[in-house]
Amino acid sequence: MNQVLTRANLRPLWPVRWSPRQEHERRVDAVARELRRVAEPSVPVRLKKGGVHHLVPLPWDTRFLGRSVDVSALTNVLEIDTRARLCTAEPGATFGEVVRATLEHGLVPAVVPELEGITVGGAVAGFSLESTSFRQGGFHDSCVEYELLTGDGELLTCSRTREPQLFEMVHGSFGTLGILTRLVFELVPAAPFVSVEYQRFHSVELFESALRDACRLDAAGRPDFVDAILHGPDALVLCLGRFTERAAETSSYGTTGIYYRSTLDRPRDTLTTREYCFRYDRDCHWLTESMRSLQRPMVRRLFGRWLLGSTNLIAWSKRLSPLWGFKRRPNVVVDLLLPARRFQDFMRWYQDTVSHYPVWVVPYRVPAPYPWISDAHWARMADELFIDCAIYGKKNSEPGVDYSKLIEAKVFELGGLKTLISRNHYTRERFWEIYDRPRYEAAKRRLDPHHVFGDVYDHVVTEGRRFERRDEPERSVRR
Repeated sequence: MNQVLTRANLRPLWPVRWSPRQEHERRVDAVARELRRVAEPSVPVRLKKGGVHHLVPLPWDTRFLGRSVDVSALTNVLEIDTRARLCTAEPGATFGEVVRATLEHGLVPAVVPELEGITVGGAVAGFSLESTSFRQGGFHDSCVEYELLTGDGELLTCSRTREPQLFEMVHGSFGTLGILTRLVFELVPAAPFVSVEYQRFHSVELFESALRDACRLDAAGRPDFVDAILHGPDALVLCLGRFTERAAETSSYGTTGIYYRSTLDRPRDTLTTREYCFRYDRDCHWLTESMRSLQRPMVRRLFGRWLLGSTNLIAWSKRLSPLWGFKRRPNVVVDLLLPARRFQDFMRWYQDTVSHYPVWVVPYRVPAPYPWISDAHWARMADELFIDCAIYGKKNSEPGVDYSKLIEAKVFELGGLKTLISRNHYTRERFWEIYDRPRYEAAKRRLDPHHVFGDVYDHVVTEGRRFERRDEPERSVRR
């Protein structure tokens, strides 16, 4: 019987070397076949990524259960176009791998999220930012093209000019519109080193004024990087970084040193560009604060290879998350985006009510209103500059007080936006006040008409509400 020869059944007598693009097509074909095999209408599939998830592990987490599609092979950097300053990569490529590849050409992504294990696909599906965000926005703002599989297993390419509404809606959808299979994003020139100056302030007013000045796009001598670490209400450190070609000496925080602590002691520092990009990775910001033994020099030297670094720490958190079920609630882990004009209002409330430090602060400029935010909420948010506050590790076991819920409500009151990486408490009605339901549903009809990838509200909110005790009244807190 005659047989049609295809790549799948052709068996040559000599090895065949496919190009990176052909290998990519073969991997995507395999994912599409698996998706079509397991998908059923209204039965959500989960992606088996094999990397660090954007969502924070929760005890008895069901968000990753159910039928899965294995996308763990989509991890490659496919092309670096040095002339156009563009990188093409699969969604599972980590920023650690991307930065390693692009630095060989004197380039880095316009925005590099701070943890090595974060993937480029996760940075688009969720929300990502770093110290270049005061001029670049989020990583997704540097993306120019997405390739994705629809719920029907069809391959679609979209960009700012080709189906632009779908392109914009993919950001922040947490994988509920389609499976990203390829991304093209912008690169910027990078010097070998970053010199960082640390400016200390004792009041929020002076700190905010200096932060705004540093973020002026028309300022002479503008820094390349701006972020801050608030060590306490009167210990506010503004971190201003600049690329530099030469360095007399550099610091390394890969063994016993702890980066965030060094900002209290040093007036300035110099790191290699790669080390600067991932300066928070070793301690996953300050996750090791809750496991103080991991901050001891001897432990770090002997066991750091297996215990430290964001990938290790998040993996251990996931393994141990069932034990959290014995706790009243998990610790607070949240990023929130505030209009800069409300930053002082929030910090006064935060000090009186929450008072947990350190807090990571990152200024953020939105190039244009994001269509996944409702017009009504955007009108409440609108500002020239936003300030992200990252609150990591606040203990949340006091009876009658859920700090996660209090922070969420305060951010909404101030016209801000809370990322959805951890516990979320929104009612469905409040959720769709913030997010634009008509635009989301229009994208859903186009990309996932049979609801193979589930609903974004159910995916990021339902599980976070399981720890609420409706029979226990919440009380306000003031310290």
